[in-house]
Amino acid sequence: MKLYIIVAWISALLAVVMMVLGTISLIMQNNLLRVRHEANFFVVASSFLLLAILCVLARQGCCCKKD
Repeated sequence: MKLYIIVAWISALLAVVMMVLGTISLIMQNNLLRVRHEANFFVVASSFLLLAILCVLARQGCCCKKD
């Protein structure tokens, strides 16, 4: 069960990093990490956020199933 929380925190942290990189790229009008469009950062960030939500819900589902 602790693995779900660890994966959720890591994916949420990666999502925040991607959002920050996308914002910096948008403000500076610069290609960070050779990514041409800022939207790509936010698409990746949303995927990581969905993974974090899935891990939290899976952990809650597993804990409730034990009762």
